Amino acid sequence: MNGTAHGTIGAGTGFIVAQSVQADPTITLLLVGIGGIGGLIPDIDIDGKLSNRITFSHTLIRSVAQLIGLMMIVYTILEGTGREKWLGIGVGLAIILIASQIKQRHMLTITGLGVLLGGISLQEIWLILLGIYIIVASFIPHRSYTHSLVGIGFFAFIAHYFQASISVDGVFLTCLLSYGSHLIADMKVLPFNKRGVKFFLPFSSKEF
Repeated sequence: MNGTAHGTIGAGTGFIVAQSVQADPTITLLLVGIGGIGGLIPDIDIDGKLSNRITFSHTLIRSVAQLIGLMMIVYTILEGTGREKWLGIGVGLAIILIASQIKQRHMLTITGLGVLLGGISLQEIWLILLGIYIIVASFIPHRSYTHSLVGIGFFAFIAHYFQASISVDGVFLTCLLSYGSHLIADMKVLPFNKRGVKFFLPFSSKEF
């Protein structure tokens, strides 16, 4: 199933939850938005359709990092003395070399690290867990752990702390149901899906 359909189902889930908790229009809109995002989250893995949409272009990040490395080299040549100069040149060259190896597939990991550091800075547990989720997702194949009971279980922890942080009823349920709706919509029993979902990873790789 494509991303638009997943997002639409997730948003519909958020609307249903909003009605069940008798939310006002503002909270209803919030839950619909959260549901739409929750319905897309499982596709955040390295080969998923969502990963490239939430990350910057690797060429942009690579160019910025190389420019920083070059500026460091120029600065240390002009201002540095003795050992400090050679150290600055070495670090600048290392930055340029490492940046040249950045590919698009690395951007999801970098994004996850950014979310993790943001969570640590803000002392928000749900952001820290989300950062960990994104980092792990950046190393696993599409339709693997993010499409399993392990994935939905971990996301439930994120949703729990997210609701606790913003104190809005229905957030946890919306996150959980919209995420689950994605997995159900990707099941092989539906005629438009050639592949199924491996619910029981790592214990079983059988597709459903």
